[in-house]
Amino acid sequence: MKRAAGVFALLTVVMMWPIARHPASLAARHQDVYFNMWRLRWVAHALVTSPTHLFDGNIFHPEPNTLALSDAMIVEGIVAAPLTWAGVKPVLVHNIMMLLPIAASGLAMFALARHLTGSRGAGLLAGIAFAYAPYRYEHLMHMELQWTVWSPLALLALHRTLETGKLKYGIATGACVALQMLSCIYYGIFLATFIAPAALLLAFGDRAVPWRRTVGPLAAGAVLAATLGGLYSIPYARQHARVGDRPITEINNFSAMPSNYLNVPKENWLYGNPGRPGHGERRLFPGLTVVLLAIAGMLLRQPSRSTIMYVLILVAAFEISLGFGGYVYPVLHRFVPVFRGLRAMARLGIFVVMALSVLAAYGYAALVEGRSVRVRRLVVAVLAGVMLAEYATRLSLTEFPNTAPAVYHVLAHLPRGVVAELPVPAMDQLPGLDPDRAYMSTFYWFPIVNGYSGNFPASYLARLERLRTFPDERSLRQLKADNVRYVLVHAAAYSLPELEAIRSVLTAAGMHEIGQFDDSAENHGFLFSTR
Repeated sequence: MKRAAGVFALLTVVMMWPIARHPASLAARHQDVYFNMWRLRWVAHALVTSPTHLFDGNIFHPEPNTLALSDAMIVEGIVAAPLTWAGVKPVLVHNIMMLLPIAASGLAMFALARHLTGSRGAGLLAGIAFAYAPYRYEHLMHMELQWTVWSPLALLALHRTLETGKLKYGIATGACVALQMLSCIYYGIFLATFIAPAALLLAFGDRAVPWRRTVGPLAAGAVLAATLGGLYSIPYARQHARVGDRPITEINNFSAMPSNYLNVPKENWLYGNPGRPGHGERRLFPGLTVVLLAIAGMLLRQPSRSTIMYVLILVAAFEISLGFGGYVYPVLHRFVPVFRGLRAMARLGIFVVMALSVLAAYGYAALVEGRSVRVRRLVVAVLAGVMLAEYATRLSLTEFPNTAPAVYHVLAHLPRGVVAELPVPAMDQLPGLDPDRAYMSTFYWFPIVNGYSGNFPASYLARLERLRTFPDERSLRQLKADNVRYVLVHAAAYSLPELEAIRSVLTAAGMHEIGQFDDSAENHGFLFSTR
């Protein structure tokens, strides 16, 4: 496993180049990078200041429970916390936490496929498909969607439970399901949906011990997963009561169509087409080589319960990914409430890749069965090279700040109070600059009325409407109602006459100008205090 870990670490550096070349200053271009860094830094901050208020993030003041407006990334936050506490630069922490799960997911799939086939070559090919398929590049800005490591490990633990009847493997199965939920809620729900019927199917077929010996370990794992998942769901249930179900239009927009499994990111070297960029989150092509190997795995070997299980996972993941365009999801949406809180069914595409990867491992094993070591090595080298060529993608990187402009350091040395940064984004231009502002708040950690997440609270949207006409009387009343102490006005959005008018209005309203700031062309203006 050490050698395999080194291989996937090296492949991740190569396949995700040039991120590794600029580890402390560059990341993928997207506003969710700011959101990722805010979440990682908030968890690290809350763990040492007020862990019982972990979900009460400092954004969208005075809204409570704001971390539960999106995936909290608890596992990622805990893993990253020591780096943050040690003063490692935020963007470097971000990139480590983005690349680490990609390599780890490849290694986890290697372990699962090697166990099922007895072939390290099969494990390598399956790991490459799972770690570097176009889906990874499509979601390079979505940190939680890279944390797939626990799903193949859960399936590996399930197989070991049924093979040995040992309690430790049953517990490991439940722990991996829980860790998947704590890493990515989407994947946790998807994994839990698939693994229960998978366990039933395998329990009546692919087991080496009497089924009675497996009931206790599997039940213990189920109790563990249900307990941890249930506790984790409490803040989300409270938030769901406030924000409601995902709109049907959103679910339709982020569900797959069958043709999307032929789409790739336009930056893909081999298949990409800049003239046909495709729809975001719907570029789901798994690769031609892995599909051909999976077909070989289904046709060239004697069917087993294990093979059938992965075929069923493949079919179910594909079908449910179609959302209301399929048959299964409408039933789940109606009768399983947790699915009404999810909007992007196309994210099941990674489970399609996972099932294909296992079946491809079976395919490789069938193709080289009885062949010499030299032939097997040659075949795996050629297939691995072809797969990596299929997945090679040109990455567009941009610089993100590791430090905050001086005005935020000034805030950090002022008495604690609520901050409002103006102007706020227009309703039809969300999220505007609020992801940046949420990230900047991590350098002083005051509550802010601005914010960014997967859901926008109704109170925030109403606040935007009332602050839209700042600095009129209605907007000033809103700031007072929110107990705002510091008003940070960014001058780039206003003309000079408008700025002078704002300063006059705020002074007349009894606010005190702390000072002007001019850190860059994009970051200049002035800071006011209400007391």
